[in-house]
Amino acid sequence: MGKITGFLEFDRKVESYAPVEDRVKNYNEFTVPLKETELKDQGARCMDCGIPFCHSGCPLGNLIPDFNDAVYRAKWEKAAQILHSTNNFPEFTGRLCPAPCEEACVLGINEDPVTIENIEKNIVETAFEKGWIVAQPPKNRTDKKVAVVGSGPAGLAAAQQLNRAGHTVTVFERDEKPGGLLRYGIPDFKMEKHIIDRRLKVLEEEGIEFKCDVHVGKDISGEDLKNDFDAVVLSGGATVRRNLPIEGADLKGVVQAMDFLPQNNRRVDGVKTFENEIMATGKDVVVIGGGDTGSDCIGTSIRHGATSVSNFEIMPMSTVERPEGQPWPFWPMRLKTSTSHKEGAERFFSISTKKFLGDKDGNLTGLVTSEVEWIKTPGQRPQLKEVAGTEKEWKCELALLALGFTGSEMTIAEQLGIEADGRTNIKASEADYKTNVPGIFAAGDQRRGQSLIVWAISEGRQAAYHVDTYLMGESALPLKGEGDLPRV
Repeated sequence: MGKITGFLEFDRKVESYAPVEDRVKNYNEFTVPLKETELKDQGARCMDCGIPFCHSGCPLGNLIPDFNDAVYRAKWEKAAQILHSTNNFPEFTGRLCPAPCEEACVLGINEDPVTIENIEKNIVETAFEKGWIVAQPPKNRTDKKVAVVGSGPAGLAAAQQLNRAGHTVTVFERDEKPGGLLRYGIPDFKMEKHIIDRRLKVLEEEGIEFKCDVHVGKDISGEDLKNDFDAVVLSGGATVRRNLPIEGADLKGVVQAMDFLPQNNRRVDGVKTFENEIMATGKDVVVIGGGDTGSDCIGTSIRHGATSVSNFEIMPMSTVERPEGQPWPFWPMRLKTSTSHKEGAERFFSISTKKFLGDKDGNLTGLVTSEVEWIKTPGQRPQLKEVAGTEKEWKCELALLALGFTGSEMTIAEQLGIEADGRTNIKASEADYKTNVPGIFAAGDQRRGQSLIVWAISEGRQAAYHVDTYLMGESALPLKGEGDLPRV
């Protein structure tokens, strides 16, 4: 695949970024695309490696060597067909996926891996630019109706696959616009929302109906939904936030990241007023949590004009290289430094927040931390231990809790008698995505717990196959690794 000696001739090259002083003035995407000749060279680096481990590294089973080869040979329309055969929304994954495929790249054993994610993004952007991505409604319709609850990547993928099978699909979304976390959570500087809207336009033209501002379980009961549709896919995500139950957690200024970020998405979208406006402007901000959500809070706070931004992570600082015990091709827990980190935040590791401090009016004024260490005992989970004499008080007027999620909201599950697993997710087998209630399926974070966008799309596609089989006795939809009929 690619040029036989390409990996010897060309170094890895990725997109550059607009200067920090320019990009923090707005919420636009700030990557600087590679030239077509440079992308061709990057595709040429894909080795004829015999066993492409990138396939197994990608939860979608993307046909990576095939589209890399097509890019190298400047066959962009063919590349788009190959890419879309396994991935409904490469414009989302090409911007937001952490690229487990690249960590599994054979070239990555002793060299820099192929720039798979960036090639993917450029393939789909070229396809949109050239007009190759158009609505392709099914030629024939069945008499089956399917409800998809939740319009995040899992729900959208399930909806498109089921619509392709000819079923009449309605997507229910409790927010005012579709997209789930893609729209209300991911900052616009990582993905501008017109990227979602252009894909939604295609889905609507293919015949999918979207009903927004409808909270299933409240506005519509689970029982009514079950009675009105032949099958239901629950893909509402894992949205129950993890709290920090310490002294002062109820002070004004202690805010969940998933209150802060969606409000800013709406602000960028033109919403002018909020009942409780959350702004970092002129404040000393502490972001508690070192993952992607924490990084998003950092970039947003800097764009608000925060006085300072500090990031606390309770885990020790990871290494830049692969840690011991996490060999290729497995996903390594490396130190990740995002573009937001580079915009002016100071990061602190092995630090635990002990209490929040406030004034007489209940406003947050600071917090107290201590350093911690993790004690490892063979055969046991690491134990957290506070380091004596390391207490420190910090000035802070806004603390953003980016601590992840503990599971999904279970209102509809309780209404329908759907079983939950031990992590407060909907219990549904990976073998067929069925819940214990006939006709009700679950996919995405609501089934597997908080995970990656690429896993969400994969789950939606897999669930669609099993829903189609349930409705029709068999399915022509592809399973992971099979690919779909070439289409863009």
